[in-house]
Amino acid sequence: MITIAAIELNNAFLFKFLKFGVVGFSGLIVDFGVTYLCKEKLKIHKYISSSLGFIVATTTNYTLNRYWTFNNHDAASITQFGKFFIISLVGLFLSNALIYLLNDKLKWNFYVAKACAIVIISLWNFFANYLYTFSS
Repeated sequence: MITIAAIELNNAFLFKFLKFGVVGFSGLIVDFGVTYLCKEKLKIHKYISSSLGFIVATTTNYTLNRYWTFNNHDAASITQFGKFFIISLVGLFLSNALIYLLNDKLKWNFYVAKACAIVIISLWNFFANYLYTFSS
């Protein structure tokens, strides 16, 4: 077992990280699905579409992570969701900044830029929620 600051690297931690990844992958499908629907079919601006996808995925991810990943049944779910949502808003800001850099400035494909942003922001989301939102 290795301890780094407030994180104890053991099997339970690694299992939570794996579960978070599975939930994140389901969120990726939700995020991309909503983004695609809004951007391509409803013709909503790409950043609004991306933000809507992110928000819908955040809501589903919170529920799955709360009960499945972190097995958390804290009665103060409104406060907990507030923490989760704030972390997600920071992630949304960072995600949009990365998409702007990769898509608008470096001319990468929008969906490739969004996928890269999701991978990077997922690490932020896991550690922030592990240490802040769902800490015991």
